[in-house]
Amino acid sequence: MFISPAYAQAASPGGALGGLESFLPLILIFVIFYFLLIRPQQRRMKEHKAMLSNVRRGDKIVTNGGIVGTVVKVVNETELSVEIAENIKVRVMRDMIANIISKTEPVAGEAAGNDNGGPNGPQEGGMASKLKGLLGGKK
Repeated sequence: MFISPAYAQAASPGGALGGLESFLPLILIFVIFYFLLIRPQQRRMKEHKAMLSNVRRGDKIVTNGGIVGTVVKVVNETELSVEIAENIKVRVMRDMIANIISKTEPVAGEAAGNDNGGPNGPQEGGMASKLKGLLGGKK
């Protein structure tokens, strides 16, 4: 009664682009989220995975639980033997390493990926003499 039928049926201006204009803010928000959140997180995950694959004997690590220790032996692709105190060793899943505090340099005689030398391993004599030489002791 108060509104005439002609005004109620008037077409909105720019009707063809009306759908695209309503989705433009959502598309803009997704682009911002991608560059500020998703992409940096993917890069951080890639760096962490590379760090985990390069863990070797002698590295000082921090686990996700906050335990600090030294890698004594690489058991297999998923497990490490870590010394957390003198003569106290625990087995830790490789995925549970949060950070590497200090890296050791690879030993010249070690094969890449084969880091199974232990306290009684074949390389102990050579390693001990190298450490003594570095520390100024007798060979």
